[in-house]
Amino acid sequence: MIMISVAGLIAIVLCLLFGVPYLDFMKKKSCSQYLREEVAQMHASKEKTPTTGGVFIISAILIASLVTLFMAQCVTTRALIVLITLIFYTLTGFEDDYKKIKAQQNLGLSARMKLLFQIAVAMLPAYYIISMHQTQISFLNFNIDLGWFYPVFAVFMMVGSSNATNLTDGLDGLCSSSCAFAFFACSIICFLNNNIDLAIISIATCASCLGFLYFNKKPAKIFMGDTGSLALGGLLATIAIMGKFELWLIPIGIIFITETLSVMIQVTSFKLTGKRVFKMSPIHHHFELSGWSENKIVVVFTLITFVFSTAAVLVYYLVR
Repeated sequence: MIMISVAGLIAIVLCLLFGVPYLDFMKKKSCSQYLREEVAQMHASKEKTPTTGGVFIISAILIASLVTLFMAQCVTTRALIVLITLIFYTLTGFEDDYKKIKAQQNLGLSARMKLLFQIAVAMLPAYYIISMHQTQISFLNFNIDLGWFYPVFAVFMMVGSSNATNLTDGLDGLCSSSCAFAFFACSIICFLNNNIDLAIISIATCASCLGFLYFNKKPAKIFMGDTGSLALGGLLATIAIMGKFELWLIPIGIIFITETLSVMIQVTSFKLTGKRVFKMSPIHHHFELSGWSENKIVVVFTLITFVFSTAAVLVYYLVR
């Protein structure tokens, strides 16, 4: 427990320390966010806000995790695979952000190329689980061994989680606050299962997200960009897979899932009927256009994440 707390402390301090010079650097280089045309009018004031804040979020996570893992003598193959996966998801997101900044518009990697990168990265932890013969999934009284179908499930879960978190990153503080509670829940579940290595990484991520909120709360001084959002989503699913609580990510990541479903429903409805279910998707934009303030949406969505994550942890503790 002490080492887990140490990881969180190191991560939040590093994130705050790294954030100040990185923000100054990005301002000097004029590396700003370029918004989707559909939301440009609503968020015109954010157009020139620096992006790629995920660089110092992930840096804090990696350093805090590695230092604490060495201190706790918990440097496992599993933990290293999780961190390597995080690095590659970060690089994928950074490449996307870099292309947007270079082109000075909201066009980064093509959807196909981004998907291919995400799938390729997800294969590493999926292969590890296969090699360890841990292909079963369980939730409450439900238990099934997926066998050689498990890699398909794992890759789908990681890619889906990565993109879901990316969709959620649309309002100041929304993604980072939701991720903070989600990763805190993961750290408790990992601790209950005596997976101290994963608990350390989870709490370091939670703390880094909290540190990033100092820069990202409304009005945001910097955005995490795809560098952060793709990486955090991929990490969330990777930890759930490595910790063998895959399906518990449904309540823990309820907001990320809702955001994704809103986009899927919107696109499907428009293609089939020519009509839109929501005023705009992802769903946080629907509430914006319905008159909700940005702060209200962030508070409500974060509260929902907190309630569902807390419930998931309590139920998991009772049924494990």
